[in-house]
Amino acid sequence: MRSIQVVNVRWFNATAWYGMYLSRLLRESGHEVLVLGLPGTLSARKGEEWGLPMRLLDLNTATPWGIASLHGKLKRLVREFRPDVVNCHRGESYLLWGLIKKELGGFRLIRTRGDQRLPKANLVNRWLHNDVSDAVITTNSPMTRHFRDVFKVPKNKLHQILGGVDTDTFHPDPAARTRIRAELGYGDGNFVVGLLGRFDRVKGQHELIRAVARLHAQGMKNIRLLLLGFDSATPESTVRGWITEHGIDSITAITGKRPDIAACLNALDLGVVASLWSETIARAALEIMATGVPLISTDVGVMPDLLEPKALFAAGDVDALQQGIRAVATEPGMAESLREVQGRRMADLSGRDFLAQTLAVYEDAP
Repeated sequence: MRSIQVVNVRWFNATAWYGMYLSRLLRESGHEVLVLGLPGTLSARKGEEWGLPMRLLDLNTATPWGIASLHGKLKRLVREFRPDVVNCHRGESYLLWGLIKKELGGFRLIRTRGDQRLPKANLVNRWLHNDVSDAVITTNSPMTRHFRDVFKVPKNKLHQILGGVDTDTFHPDPAARTRIRAELGYGDGNFVVGLLGRFDRVKGQHELIRAVARLHAQGMKNIRLLLLGFDSATPESTVRGWITEHGIDSITAITGKRPDIAACLNALDLGVVASLWSETIARAALEIMATGVPLISTDVGVMPDLLEPKALFAAGDVDALQQGIRAVATEPGMAESLREVQGRRMADLSGRDFLAQTLAVYEDAP
Protein backbone atom coordinates (compact mmCIF):
# COMPACT_ATOMS: atom_id res chain seq x y z
CA MET A 1 0.00 0.00 0.00
CA ARG A 2 1.21 3.51 -0.83
CA SER A 3 0.31 6.28 1.62
CA ILE A 4 1.04 9.96 2.14
CA GLN A 5 1.15 10.91 5.82
CA VAL A 6 0.56 14.66 6.25
CA VAL A 7 2.34 15.64 9.49
CA ASN A 8 2.46 19.43 9.29
CA VAL A 9 3.26 19.98 12.97
CA ARG A 10 5.92 22.47 14.08
CA TRP A 11 6.92 20.68 17.29
CA PHE A 12 7.60 17.00 17.82
CA ASN A 13 4.54 16.66 20.02
CA ALA A 14 2.21 13.70 20.44
CA THR A 15 0.38 14.42 17.17
CA ALA A 16 3.65 14.48 15.24
CA TRP A 17 4.86 11.35 17.02
CA TYR A 18 1.61 9.52 16.17
CA GLY A 19 2.01 10.27 12.46
CA MET A 20 5.77 9.65 12.34
CA TYR A 21 5.63 6.42 14.36
CA LEU A 22 2.81 5.14 12.16
CA SER A 23 4.96 5.97 9.12
CA ARG A 24 7.85 3.96 10.58
CA LEU A 25 5.61 0.98 11.24
CA LEU A 26 4.18 1.10 7.74
CA ARG A 27 7.64 1.18 6.16
CA GLU A 28 8.93 -1.62 8.37
CA SER A 29 6.00 -3.72 7.16
CA GLY A 30 6.87 -3.16 3.52
CA HIS A 31 4.44 -0.36 2.65
CA GLU A 32 5.54 2.71 0.68
CA VAL A 33 5.23 5.95 2.62
CA LEU A 34 5.85 9.61 1.92
CA VAL A 35 5.71 12.00 4.88
CA LEU A 36 4.81 15.64 4.25
CA GLY A 37 6.14 18.09 6.82
CA LEU A 38 6.95 21.73 7.40
CA PRO A 39 10.45 23.00 6.56
CA GLY A 40 12.69 24.02 9.45
CA THR A 41 10.63 22.32 12.16
CA LEU A 42 11.42 19.90 14.97
CA SER A 43 8.97 17.33 13.62
CA ALA A 44 10.60 17.39 10.17
CA ARG A 45 14.02 17.01 11.76
CA LYS A 46 12.80 13.99 13.72
CA GLY A 47 11.39 12.42 10.57
CA GLU A 48 14.75 12.83 8.86
CA GLU A 49 16.53 11.34 11.91
CA TRP A 50 14.24 8.31 11.65
CA GLY A 51 15.11 7.92 7.98
CA LEU A 52 11.58 8.60 6.76
CA PRO A 53 11.06 9.74 3.15
CA MET A 54 10.20 13.41 3.71
CA ARG A 55 8.83 16.14 1.45
CA LEU A 56 8.83 19.57 3.09
CA LEU A 57 6.21 22.09 1.93
CA ASP A 58 4.56 25.21 3.34
CA LEU A 59 1.43 23.24 4.20
CA ASN A 60 0.21 25.90 6.66
CA THR A 61 0.24 28.80 4.22
CA ALA A 62 -2.73 31.15 4.56
CA THR A 63 -2.12 33.62 1.72
CA PRO A 64 -4.18 33.33 -1.49
CA TRP A 65 -1.06 32.97 -3.67
CA GLY A 66 0.48 30.50 -1.21
CA ILE A 67 -2.65 28.35 -1.21
CA ALA A 68 -2.83 28.40 -5.02
CA SER A 69 0.83 27.35 -5.27
CA LEU A 70 0.40 24.61 -2.67
CA HIS A 71 -2.69 23.30 -4.46
CA GLY A 72 -0.67 22.85 -7.64
CA LYS A 73 2.23 21.17 -5.83
CA LEU A 74 -0.04 18.70 -4.05
CA LYS A 75 -1.81 17.77 -7.29
CA ARG A 76 1.54 17.09 -8.96
CA LEU A 77 2.61 15.05 -5.95
CA VAL A 78 -0.51 12.88 -6.16
CA ARG A 79 0.09 12.25 -9.86
CA GLU A 80 3.76 11.35 -9.22
CA PHE A 81 3.42 9.22 -6.07
CA ARG A 82 -0.02 7.70 -6.84
CA PRO A 83 -1.06 7.14 -3.20
CA ASP A 84 -3.71 4.67 -2.20
CA VAL A 85 -4.29 6.64 1.00
CA VAL A 86 -3.70 10.20 2.18
CA ASN A 87 -3.88 10.55 5.97
CA CYS A 88 -4.01 14.12 7.32
CA HIS A 89 -2.84 14.38 10.93
CA ARG A 90 -3.47 18.14 11.00
CA GLY A 91 -6.16 20.26 9.40
CA GLU A 92 -4.40 23.22 7.80
CA SER A 93 -4.22 21.73 4.29
CA TYR A 94 -7.16 19.37 4.71
CA LEU A 95 -9.55 21.43 2.59
CA LEU A 96 -7.07 21.33 -0.29
CA TRP A 97 -6.80 17.55 0.01
CA GLY A 98 -10.58 17.33 -0.08
CA LEU A 99 -10.69 19.40 -3.27
CA ILE A 100 -7.89 17.35 -4.86
CA LYS A 101 -9.72 14.12 -4.02
CA LYS A 102 -12.79 15.48 -5.79
CA GLU A 103 -10.69 16.60 -8.78
CA LEU A 104 -8.39 13.61 -9.26
CA GLY A 105 -9.84 10.75 -7.22
CA GLY A 106 -7.81 7.56 -7.01
CA PHE A 107 -7.01 7.69 -3.29
CA ARG A 108 -8.80 7.32 0.00
CA LEU A 109 -8.73 10.40 2.25
CA ILE A 110 -8.40 9.86 6.01
CA ARG A 111 -8.54 12.51 8.72
CA THR A 112 -6.82 11.59 12.00
CA ARG A 113 -7.81 13.89 14.89
CA GLY A 114 -5.22 13.73 17.68
CA ASP A 115 -5.41 17.31 18.93
CA GLN A 116 -7.37 18.54 21.95
CA ARG A 117 -9.51 21.14 20.16
CA LEU A 118 -12.94 19.86 19.18
CA PRO A 119 -13.61 20.95 15.57
CA LYS A 120 -16.45 23.32 14.82
CA ALA A 121 -19.39 21.66 13.13
CA ASN A 122 -19.74 24.25 10.38
CA LEU A 123 -20.86 23.44 6.84
CA VAL A 124 -17.33 23.07 5.43
CA ASN A 125 -16.18 20.80 8.25
CA ARG A 126 -19.31 18.67 8.00
CA TRP A 127 -18.80 18.32 4.23
CA LEU A 128 -15.13 17.41 4.64
CA HIS A 129 -15.61 14.85 7.41
CA ASN A 130 -18.94 13.33 6.35
CA ASP A 131 -18.92 13.52 2.56
CA VAL A 132 -15.32 13.83 1.38
CA SER A 133 -13.40 11.77 3.93
CA ASP A 134 -13.43 8.03 3.55
CA ALA A 135 -12.77 7.64 7.29
CA VAL A 136 -12.18 9.67 10.43
CA ILE A 137 -9.76 8.29 13.02
CA THR A 138 -9.87 9.65 16.56
CA THR A 139 -7.37 9.04 19.35
CA ASN A 140 -9.64 9.39 22.39
CA SER A 141 -13.26 9.02 23.49
CA PRO A 142 -14.13 12.74 23.83
CA MET A 143 -13.19 13.32 20.20
CA THR A 144 -15.03 10.16 19.13
CA ARG A 145 -18.20 11.29 20.90
CA HIS A 146 -17.94 14.73 19.30
CA PHE A 147 -17.83 13.32 15.79
CA ARG A 148 -20.56 10.81 16.56
CA ASP A 149 -22.99 13.12 18.38
CA VAL A 150 -22.29 16.56 16.87
CA PHE A 151 -21.00 15.81 13.37
CA LYS A 152 -23.15 12.70 12.96
CA VAL A 153 -20.30 10.90 11.20
CA PRO A 154 -21.64 7.47 10.18
CA LYS A 155 -20.54 4.61 12.39
CA ASN A 156 -18.79 2.79 9.55
CA LYS A 157 -16.61 5.86 8.91
CA LEU A 158 -15.62 6.61 12.50
CA HIS A 159 -12.76 4.69 14.12
CA GLN A 160 -11.01 5.17 17.46
CA ILE A 161 -7.34 4.13 17.49
CA LEU A 162 -5.47 5.01 20.67
CA GLY A 163 -1.99 4.65 19.23
CA GLY A 164 0.69 2.26 20.30
CA VAL A 165 4.12 1.98 21.83
CA ASP A 166 7.39 0.45 20.71
CA THR A 167 7.63 -2.50 23.11
CA ASP A 168 11.05 -3.42 21.73
CA THR A 169 12.30 -0.19 23.33
CA PHE A 170 9.91 0.22 26.26
CA HIS A 171 9.66 -2.92 28.37
CA PRO A 172 10.53 -4.09 31.90
CA ASP A 173 14.32 -4.12 32.26
CA PRO A 174 15.66 -5.05 35.73
CA ALA A 175 19.27 -4.40 34.70
CA ALA A 176 18.42 -0.88 33.52
CA ARG A 177 16.51 -0.27 36.76
CA THR A 178 19.56 -1.25 38.81
CA ARG A 179 21.92 0.87 36.70
CA ILE A 180 19.86 4.07 36.68
CA ARG A 181 18.95 3.87 40.37
CA ALA A 182 22.64 3.44 41.23
CA GLU A 183 23.53 6.40 38.99
CA LEU A 184 20.96 8.62 40.71
CA GLY A 185 21.77 7.39 44.20
CA TYR A 186 18.48 5.63 44.92
CA GLY A 187 18.52 2.82 47.47
CA ASP A 188 16.24 -0.19 47.67
CA GLY A 189 14.12 1.58 50.25
CA ASN A 190 13.49 4.72 48.18
CA PHE A 191 10.09 5.19 46.56
CA VAL A 192 10.77 6.98 43.26
CA VAL A 193 7.94 8.97 41.67
CA GLY A 194 8.47 10.20 38.11
CA LEU A 195 6.86 12.40 35.48
CA LEU A 196 7.88 12.15 31.82
CA GLY A 197 7.20 15.27 29.79
CA ARG A 198 8.58 18.55 28.52
CA PHE A 199 8.59 21.44 30.97
CA ASP A 200 5.28 23.13 30.26
CA ARG A 201 2.46 24.36 32.47
CA VAL A 202 0.08 21.84 30.91
CA LYS A 203 2.18 18.88 32.13
CA GLY A 204 1.56 19.60 35.82
CA GLN A 205 5.13 19.51 37.14
CA HIS A 206 4.23 22.21 39.67
CA GLU A 207 1.33 20.18 41.05
CA LEU A 208 3.48 17.06 41.39
CA ILE A 209 6.27 19.00 43.14
CA ARG A 210 3.73 20.32 45.66
CA ALA A 211 2.27 16.86 46.29
CA VAL A 212 5.69 15.26 46.81
CA ALA A 213 6.79 18.11 49.10
CA ARG A 214 3.70 17.62 51.28
CA LEU A 215 4.29 13.87 51.55
CA HIS A 216 7.94 14.42 52.47
CA ALA A 217 6.99 17.00 55.10
CA GLN A 218 4.43 14.57 56.53
CA GLY A 219 7.09 11.97 57.18
CA MET A 220 7.51 10.03 53.93
CA LYS A 221 11.28 10.45 54.02
CA ASN A 222 11.96 7.69 51.47
CA ILE A 223 10.12 9.47 48.65
CA ARG A 224 12.15 10.72 45.68
CA LEU A 225 11.06 12.78 42.67
CA LEU A 226 12.48 12.23 39.17
CA LEU A 227 11.47 14.72 36.47
CA LEU A 228 12.24 13.29 33.04
CA GLY A 229 12.06 16.52 31.10
CA PHE A 230 13.80 19.57 29.72
CA ASP A 231 13.33 23.24 28.78
CA SER A 232 10.25 24.01 26.73
CA ALA A 233 7.52 26.59 27.30
CA THR A 234 8.61 26.58 30.96
CA PRO A 235 12.37 27.07 31.55
CA GLU A 236 14.19 24.54 33.71
CA SER A 237 15.19 27.43 35.99
CA THR A 238 11.51 27.99 36.79
CA VAL A 239 11.01 24.32 37.63
CA ARG A 240 14.09 24.35 39.84
CA GLY A 241 12.69 27.44 41.54
CA TRP A 242 9.50 25.51 42.41
CA ILE A 243 11.61 22.66 43.79
CA THR A 244 13.62 25.03 45.98
CA GLU A 245 10.52 26.92 47.09
CA HIS A 246 8.99 23.68 48.36
CA GLY A 247 12.18 22.49 50.02
CA ILE A 248 12.77 19.25 48.10
CA ASP A 249 16.06 19.95 46.28
CA SER A 250 17.75 17.08 48.09
CA ILE A 251 15.23 14.48 46.94
CA THR A 252 14.62 15.68 43.36
CA ALA A 253 16.52 15.02 40.14
CA ILE A 254 16.00 16.35 36.60
CA THR A 255 17.25 14.20 33.73
CA GLY A 256 17.30 16.73 30.89
CA LYS A 257 17.47 15.21 27.40
CA ARG A 258 18.78 11.64 27.53
CA PRO A 259 18.99 8.88 24.93
CA ASP A 260 18.07 6.19 27.49
CA ILE A 261 14.63 7.34 28.62
CA ALA A 262 13.31 3.76 28.57
CA ALA A 263 16.01 2.79 31.10
CA CYS A 264 15.17 5.82 33.25
CA LEU A 265 11.50 4.86 33.31
CA ASN A 266 12.45 1.44 34.64
CA ALA A 267 14.00 3.16 37.67
CA LEU A 268 10.57 4.41 38.81
CA ASP A 269 8.29 2.90 41.42
CA LEU A 270 5.37 5.04 40.26
CA GLY A 271 4.70 7.05 37.13
CA VAL A 272 2.47 10.12 37.19
CA VAL A 273 0.66 11.96 34.41
CA ALA A 274 -0.31 15.22 36.12
CA SER A 275 -1.44 17.09 33.01
CA LEU A 276 -4.00 19.86 33.46
CA TRP A 277 -5.51 19.37 30.01
CA SER A 278 -4.63 17.83 26.62
CA GLU A 279 -3.21 14.23 26.67
CA THR A 280 -5.27 13.35 23.62
CA ILE A 281 -2.69 10.70 22.66
CA ALA A 282 -0.60 10.29 25.86
CA ARG A 283 2.65 8.93 24.48
CA ALA A 284 4.36 9.23 27.88
CA ALA A 285 1.63 7.22 29.58
CA LEU A 286 1.96 4.40 27.05
CA GLU A 287 5.73 4.31 27.50
CA ILE A 288 5.49 4.20 31.30
CA MET A 289 2.88 1.44 31.21
CA ALA A 290 4.97 -0.56 28.73
CA THR A 291 7.90 -0.64 31.18
CA GLY A 292 5.65 -2.28 33.79
CA VAL A 293 5.67 0.76 36.10
CA PRO A 294 2.29 1.46 37.78
CA LEU A 295 0.75 4.73 36.65
CA ILE A 296 -1.71 7.23 38.10
CA SER A 297 -3.08 10.18 36.15
CA THR A 298 -5.42 13.09 35.87
CA ASP A 299 -8.69 12.30 34.12
CA VAL A 300 -8.02 14.39 31.00
CA GLY A 301 -8.07 13.48 27.32
CA VAL A 302 -7.44 9.83 26.54
CA MET A 303 -6.44 8.85 30.08
CA PRO A 304 -9.85 7.38 31.06
CA ASP A 305 -9.53 5.18 27.94
CA LEU A 306 -6.19 3.87 29.22
CA LEU A 307 -6.56 3.62 33.00
CA GLU A 308 -9.05 2.21 35.46
CA PRO A 309 -11.02 4.68 37.66
CA LYS A 310 -8.96 4.05 40.82
CA ALA A 311 -5.85 5.27 38.96
CA LEU A 312 -7.47 8.61 38.00
CA PHE A 313 -7.88 11.93 39.81
CA ALA A 314 -9.14 15.38 38.85
CA ALA A 315 -6.79 17.72 36.99
CA GLY A 316 -5.13 20.22 39.31
CA ASP A 317 -6.26 18.45 42.49
CA VAL A 318 -3.02 18.32 44.49
CA ASP A 319 -4.76 16.68 47.45
CA ALA A 320 -6.00 13.80 45.29
CA LEU A 321 -2.60 13.45 43.66
CA GLN A 322 -0.95 13.32 47.07
CA GLN A 323 -3.42 10.68 48.25
CA GLY A 324 -2.86 8.61 45.10
CA ILE A 325 0.91 8.57 45.58
CA ARG A 326 0.55 7.64 49.25
CA ALA A 327 -1.88 4.83 48.42
CA VAL A 328 0.49 3.24 45.90
CA ALA A 329 3.44 3.64 48.28
CA THR A 330 1.77 2.28 51.41
CA GLU A 331 -1.30 0.16 50.66
CA PRO A 332 -0.47 -3.54 50.32
CA GLY A 333 -1.07 -4.79 46.81
CA MET A 334 -2.03 -1.41 45.31
CA ALA A 335 1.04 -1.08 43.10
CA GLU A 336 0.80 -4.67 41.92
CA SER A 337 -2.92 -4.30 41.22
CA LEU A 338 -2.30 -1.25 39.01
CA ARG A 339 0.60 -2.98 37.27
CA GLU A 340 -1.48 -6.08 36.54
CA VAL A 341 -4.50 -4.22 35.14
CA GLN A 342 -2.35 -1.84 33.11
CA GLY A 343 -0.28 -4.74 31.81
CA ARG A 344 -3.41 -6.35 30.44
CA ARG A 345 -4.38 -3.04 28.84
CA MET A 346 -0.99 -2.83 27.13
CA ALA A 347 -1.67 -6.13 25.38
CA ASP A 348 -3.78 -4.14 22.88
CA LEU A 349 -1.49 -1.11 22.62
CA SER A 350 1.68 -2.39 20.99
CA GLY A 351 3.00 -0.96 17.75
CA ARG A 352 1.86 -4.15 16.02
CA ASP A 353 -1.75 -3.59 17.11
CA PHE A 354 -1.58 0.12 16.25
CA LEU A 355 -0.48 -0.75 12.72
CA ALA A 356 -3.05 -3.53 12.28
CA GLN A 357 -5.93 -1.30 13.37
CA THR A 358 -4.83 1.51 11.06
CA LEU A 359 -4.37 -0.77 8.05
CA ALA A 360 -7.84 -2.19 8.64
CA VAL A 361 -9.25 1.34 8.32
CA TYR A 362 -7.18 2.09 5.22
CA GLU A 363 -8.24 -1.11 3.51
CA ASP A 364 -11.90 -0.97 4.49
CA ALA A 365 -12.49 2.69 3.69
CA PRO A 366 -14.98 2.99 0.79
